[in-house]
Amino acid sequence: MILTPPTGRFDGTLHSFPVRVYFEDTDLSGIVYHANYLRYFERARSDMLARVGIDQRGAHDEGFGAYAVTAMDIRWKRPAKLDDELVVESRVTKVRAASCSIQQRVRRADAILAEAQVTAALLTPEGRPRRQPADWVEKFKAVAEEGMNT
Repeated sequence: MILTPPTGRFDGTLHSFPVRVYFEDTDLSGIVYHANYLRYFERARSDMLARVGIDQRGAHDEGFGAYAVTAMDIRWKRPAKLDDELVVESRVTKVRAASCSIQQRVRRADAILAEAQVTAALLTPEGRPRRQPADWVEKFKAVAEEGMNT
């Protein structure tokens, strides 16, 4: 049986991405090591970009640039454990010329385990901020929270 990797989906402005906790995600105490939440958040953001039609690899390969996290504020609330089925929820909250803000949280059923506020900026290959293409901005706006500031 061939398993396909989990993929996210949008429900309005909310992007949901499933994650299962594997043994390698846990520490000696049997709970998810705190740094692995960064991986979960990253996977969900990458999936969200793909779902709205932004080709990160193509942009990188063409020398256009890539997104980089420039700020992240995380709050851990409860531990995740081996074999937990989690969902990473992501919502674009603000779109600017060269960056966007994304609110993310990891849930297990109704329990919020971690929350993050992320700023990601589009950078040139030299590491300088670059304006996002107009069509990318429109794609973000299409899934951004209503009433957001641009």
